[in-house]
Amino acid sequence: MLPGTPSNADRPTASTRTPQPGEAADLSIPHSPGSSHAPSPPAGTGHVSAPGLGTGSSHASSPEDGAGHASTPALGTVGRFLRAHWVFLLALAAGTALRSVAVLGYRPALWFWADSFVYVNAAVDPQPLESRPSGYSLFLWLLQPLRSFAAVTVVQHLLGLAMAVCVYAVLRRRAALPGWGAALATVPVLFDSHMVQLEHLVMADLLFTFLVTVAVTVLLWRERPSAWMAVLAGLALMAATLTRTVGLPVLIVVLVCMLLARAGLRALVATALAAVVGIGGYAVWFHSEHGSYGLGQSNVWLWARTMSFADCAKIRPAGEEKALCPADPVGERPAPPVYIWDAKSPLAKVRKDADRERLSGTFAKEAIIAQPFDFVLTGIKDALWSFEWTRRVYPTPGPQSAYVFPDTVKPFTDKIASSGRTAPQLTAAYQGRRADTVMVEPYAGWLRAYQQQGYVRGPVLAVILLAGLVGVVTRWRRLGAPVLLPWAVAMTLLFLPPLIAAFDHRYVLPVIPLACLAAGLTFRKTSGLT
Repeated sequence: MLPGTPSNADRPTASTRTPQPGEAADLSIPHSPGSSHAPSPPAGTGHVSAPGLGTGSSHASSPEDGAGHASTPALGTVGRFLRAHWVFLLALAAGTALRSVAVLGYRPALWFWADSFVYVNAAVDPQPLESRPSGYSLFLWLLQPLRSFAAVTVVQHLLGLAMAVCVYAVLRRRAALPGWGAALATVPVLFDSHMVQLEHLVMADLLFTFLVTVAVTVLLWRERPSAWMAVLAGLALMAATLTRTVGLPVLIVVLVCMLLARAGLRALVATALAAVVGIGGYAVWFHSEHGSYGLGQSNVWLWARTMSFADCAKIRPAGEEKALCPADPVGERPAPPVYIWDAKSPLAKVRKDADRERLSGTFAKEAIIAQPFDFVLTGIKDALWSFEWTRRVYPTPGPQSAYVFPDTVKPFTDKIASSGRTAPQLTAAYQGRRADTVMVEPYAGWLRAYQQQGYVRGPVLAVILLAGLVGVVTRWRRLGAPVLLPWAVAMTLLFLPPLIAAFDHRYVLPVIPLACLAAGLTFRKTSGLT
């Protein structure tokens, strides 16, 4: 039963006409037993139900039915559910089939060097990672009893399908869209090949996307979320923040949207407390291991971002941070991540990790203060790459930066992957045997053919986001509610990573389910709805 579904005691007993095949779903609001007609929905209720998403049976049992027909109501309920949601169920089945091909074609998972193995290391030996939050490692740790990376990817594919269910359920309930309309909004989530690849990758991004989508879904389920729903949303945002640090600004954006939407002080406080308590607890754990309170050391990433525009003649660094000035002209500099890993980077001159974090933070602060417009424009310019028709392979050439199902895969090597251990050692410690990726034909070939065209092109994403913007602007009297919440979170996830780190298509994919939610809510019926 989905949240907000009435119990049997709340369901109407008066008969209503069963929708016929091809008709729009019955979106009537439940009324009190004994009334022959449902009353007009009061303004501000914000409660719209579709069959299977909050309505009861449309026929009451008559005394003449007899015991022999006891199964008839149940069969009728199933039939009404299928008639109301058959378009989405077909799309969901097709999305499941696509993911099944991925599971069969690339076994047991895809790997991202060397981040995947850093997460696995912290799952085998739970610890707060120094460079990033450990939320995804804790997720892997929870799944370790299954002793199978294939099981990990299956669970992640299920989370991907669950995001589509979230989008569909909210649009049927809050927007009163017909089944085909709400199902259409889930197509980018279900059938984007790069989303499927992200689900098959041992990386934190899919889990982060799912957690943010769940939080937004819970907060949109009613106009004014109850305290327990607000706590659930806060816990999801807490988990998202402990999976990727960009979850922290997302939390702030969500709280601001709740305030503008007049969600209620109790819900606002409940969401904030549920998130802050968990994040604070993690910060204490981080302190016990690394001597400082935080979620991870991220100054190096911000410094690398400034390498795209930093001019030391304008910045005039006077201290030790001067060693981090770039030597190449602005137009000839590599992508920001290269400055973190390349042996020729100015960062390589600083030997101690603590000094790297301190000096890179100082330099980044001075660069942003000295060149604020260059900082903002650089981030915006890179974020706009998301709207190009042909996906840009960035920051380095190859399938890892393209986030595709590769033509070939190489076996693990004996190169150190994390904490002095190799990829074979780490994967064997997790599941009892090494987990080199193996391609299996013809499934792998089918995926490679599909991914040539089966993804959300940049201009299509732009149209989806513009549709959400229209929904926000046309509801200016209500400060954009309820479209504002998913749209604002989507825009935060689109522009913030390129601003503070670097552009990466892996950072664009979390935008898709939220943008689809916002676009779908733009077309909501307004009479009697909130």
